[in-house]
Amino acid sequence: MIARISTLGLLLLTASLQAQEGCTGRPASPVLTVELPGHPFGIAETADGCSIFVSMAPGSGKGSGIAVLRRQAGRVELARVVNLQSLGIVLSHDGKLLIATGDDRVSFLDVERLISGRADPTLGWFSDGPRRQSIWANVTSDDRLLFVSEESAAEITVIDLRRARASGFHADAIIGKIPTGHAPIALVFSPDEKWLFSTSQVAMKEWNWPAACKPEGRPNVTEAVNAEGAVLVIDVAKAATDPSNAVAKRVPAGCSPVRLARSPSGDRIYVTARNSNAVIAFETAKLLADPEHARLGMAKVGTAPVPVAVLDGGKTVVAGNSNRFGGANANESLTLLDASKFGQTGDAEIGMIPAGAFPRDLRLSADGSTLYLANFGSSSLQVMDVARLRSK
Repeated sequence: MIARISTLGLLLLTASLQAQEGCTGRPASPVLTVELPGHPFGIAETADGCSIFVSMAPGSGKGSGIAVLRRQAGRVELARVVNLQSLGIVLSHDGKLLIATGDDRVSFLDVERLISGRADPTLGWFSDGPRRQSIWANVTSDDRLLFVSEESAAEITVIDLRRARASGFHADAIIGKIPTGHAPIALVFSPDEKWLFSTSQVAMKEWNWPAACKPEGRPNVTEAVNAEGAVLVIDVAKAATDPSNAVAKRVPAGCSPVRLARSPSGDRIYVTARNSNAVIAFETAKLLADPEHARLGMAKVGTAPVPVAVLDGGKTVVAGNSNRFGGANANESLTLLDASKFGQTGDAEIGMIPAGAFPRDLRLSADGSTLYLANFGSSSLQVMDVARLRSK
């Protein structure tokens, strides 16, 4: 009898592991490319790895909306597209909401309906102000606070997500605005969520930072006319009560810093400085305590890097070279960097990975085994097996 129970338990365990493996199992190829009906911008993955959501921005005759993809048995396939204007997307930590930003609105979608396709997934939406270009979003792990970066308004909107859900998603859930520099984008929390790190592409004039950067997309202009952009360190607790005074520090971060990723331990952040063609590493403890010495080093990459991610438990940094001002819609690349080489002499580059046109977002799966890449220009999603990237 004991042997039968043990055998049954083993069979159940095996079935459970096989079910999990069914979603996140290795694909036959180190890199899968999934064609999409629009320009992919942001990526989110459910906790079980079985469903992937990709926002698609309008443009060039392509469709827009949320692409719902199903991952199973080493394959990733497009299941459906939900018509919705969206750019940045993030999942609530309870797995029930997909939050999408786009233009001047924040939308809230039911995840179960997105996956099943049985009903309209839109639960509600509200405007966070006119002409703001809501571009990115992130939410605290307790699903209490939602932050939305407003690229055109030079602000980050703070939203009481619990109140939004309880009220049927009304704009009175907006707590207030955090002032930033021009074009804030990245929104990354420290591991303890005491701090939120963001980027601003160009410092405000009132900061009195010196001109150090040439304008982007204007190759005939050789004079430095813009100041560096900034990494912003935001006090999360203060953002919940006094957003206008929540910025604790602004630190120069190269020319046109856009995206940001942190190490698993939170001791470092890595910023893509698009107009410097580089990734810059910062020691997070010094951003507040000793900002003049917080920068660990800069690693040169390809042209106009945008997305960035940290792999291998913090050992490897990967940046997507967008070449967004190059004028051609050619395939580009990802640069792999040795994190230990930042701040040292020598080249940090350890490899290159082919990418589609205009790599725009990188997203690491929850288990760290899969790296997703949104190729905006070529309307595709790359699904990469992290363990086999080094061998390519």
